[in-house]
Order: sequence, then C-alpha cells, then structure tokens
Amino acid sequence: MKIMMFAHESSLNRGCEAIVRSSTAILKEKIGGAKVYLASSQPETDTVISKLDGIYDGSTRSIKRYSYDWLLSSLKIKLFQDESYALGVIHHNIIEKIKDMDVCLSIGGDNYCYGEQPGWYEIDKRVKAQGKKLVLWGCSIGEEDMTPRKLEDLQLFDLILSRESLTYNMLVSKGLKNVKLCADPAFTMEKEELALPKGWQEGNTLGLNFSPLVWKRNKQSQAAVDELIQHILKTTDMTIALTPHVIIQGNNDYEVLSSYYETYKHTGRVVLLPDNLTAIQYKGYIARMRFFIGARTHATIAAYSNYVPTMVLGYSVKSKGIARDIFGEEKLVLGIEEISDSHRLIGKFDEMVREEIELKNRLKQAIPEIKKMSYKAANYLSELA
Repeated sequence: MKIMMFAHESSLNRGCEAIVRSSTAILKEKIGGAKVYLASSQPETDTVISKLDGIYDGSTRSIKRYSYDWLLSSLKIKLFQDESYALGVIHHNIIEKIKDMDVCLSIGGDNYCYGEQPGWYEIDKRVKAQGKKLVLWGCSIGEEDMTPRKLEDLQLFDLILSRESLTYNMLVSKGLKNVKLCADPAFTMEKEELALPKGWQEGNTLGLNFSPLVWKRNKQSQAAVDELIQHILKTTDMTIALTPHVIIQGNNDYEVLSSYYETYKHTGRVVLLPDNLTAIQYKGYIARMRFFIGARTHATIAAYSNYVPTMVLGYSVKSKGIARDIFGEEKLVLGIEEISDSHRLIGKFDEMVREEIELKNRLKQAIPEIKKMSYKAANYLSELA
C-alpha cells in the first residue's frame, strides 16, 4: 500500500512533526509492506523523519498575473464562480502525486478548525475523482467550526479518524457514517534523552510551554502566566524549564519564552530549552519533568504519555476531548477566556500539585489504553484496502 500524507505545513511545528513521525511508524508496523510519503509545504524541515519513504515538495504555486492560467482562472471564477481550476494550479505539487498513491491521508489534526479550506477541499475532490482512498487522519473539529461546505467535503472521505471523543460524537451527530474513534498517534512516539542542562533538578523540574497563538487570542494571558511563574518560584523549590514546541516565524514559542527567561534567570531556577530540538528530543526532556503546563497540544501529549501531571492552557475541542478521554472529565484544561485570570491559573496549578499522586496513577492506568486507540487507526485504514 502506497500512502501519501498531505496538508502538512512544516516540522518546525514539532507537533506536526510528531504526527508525521508517529503515524509513519504506526503505519509501517501495522500494515505490511506499507510505503509512506509526505507532501510538505517546507520539505527541507522534514528530513529529520528518517522512516519516510519519500518527501515531496507540497508547497503552493502562485498564478502569475496575465498568464494563461491567470486568465482562465479569472474567467471561470467571474462567469461560473468556479475556483477549481485556480485551486488545481495552486496545489499542483500535491495533486500530481495522487495518481501514484493508493491512499491519501489528510493530516494536521486541527486543520479543519480554522475556517473554510477550499484548497484541501479541491485536493479531496481530485483524490476521489482518481478513484483513490481518502482518509482524514487523527482530526479534531469543533461544533463551531462546522459549515455546510465543510460537511459536504467530509462526506467525500472513505474514513474519518477522530482523535478524541468530543469530535467523534459531534461528527456522528451530523449524520456522517464514515467516522471511527482513535487517539492521536503522537501518544506512541519514541523519545530521545539528551544531557540535562545546568540548573535542571532531576525529579523536581516543571515544564512550561506558552505560545504566541494563545497570547494573540487573549492579550492578558501573558501577564497572568508571568504571575503564575512568580507563584511557582515563591511557593515551591522547583526549577522551571521553559519549553518551546513551535518555532515558526511569526508563531515562535521561543520568542515568548525568552522574555520570561530574561526576567527570571537571576533566580537560578529557570532554564530555557533550545529552539532547535526535534519532537523526540523535546519529548525526552518533557518525560523527565515532574509537572508540565502547556499551550501546545503535542507538548502536552508528550507529557501525558510519560505520566507527567499536566495542565493545559487555553485551547479548543482537541485539548478538552483528549483530557476527557484520559480522565473522564476536562481535568486541568483552562479555556482561552480563563487564562487571563492569574488566580484561576494559580488555583489550578495548586490543584495539580495537591493531586500529583492521583494524577500520575490515573495516567498510568489510562495511557496504555490510549496508545492502543492510536494503533487502531492503522487497523481501520488496513480494512479499506
């Protein structure tokens, strides 16, 4: 079986890297003879993933003004409101590879959470027009994200694999018959343990991840997190390891975390992890933390999967659904509107510390079952063949 993953931007988002890396390993382990390829908008960032059988340039093409493609696209849009020709040109690099594949996996996890995706919709149509299998792999979608056009696209898929139960239940409620419940593949990802940095306390280091994405959505959250850091430094003897997980220009965790580091480095209890590690290397550090507080979903998955008690900052259906599937409730998940309240942040942190043993025990119970759900995705896929 030849499988192409598409809808992947870059492994500079270490969560995206984690999805590709772990999915490739699962597919090769569970489907005999599987060949796995990746179409990437920045293929040079994905060479760290050695198990892939090929990496294609999946970047978009521009349409040059007054070119033949521009004139024909303009005519079709103006006369028929038909953007398919233009989208076909823009996404040519992916579309041209479809003919060589058996299955096309739309990955990215939450791509369908950010408004309409006409480019992906067009690729999906082209996959089905060529008689290939189309799978939405490990997705999260909120009720608020659904539109008639999106639902029409989702009906094209041979298989939709939801990575948590909130999305699964919502999609089933919309009448979709092609939905199965699994778990995020990154729960199964391996880790690489590098040397611990100076100042790290073994068994007594807390990880903190914060992102510009969250800060932009709630401007007061940066100050509230600053107050949380002060609280941790005052009331505990833990070291804080500031942990970036996305290092894309304009959406770079390292820049936000660096400002906290500069403010508190004089305490000798704040460490800033480098901005050039791979997903498995970040997981290697997170696995050795006592607690983790994170805004990036796959940084929190790295913590959960190593039984590290975790508090989640201001995210969407995916974080709520993942926590519910682990704990039976949305445990220690703060919504985007809550994280500007420093009292709420501090209260949840104190709760996490108080319940440390119970949280670790629950994770040790739940994570083996969650990992089995991750592997189920490949079983469902193999049944398509």
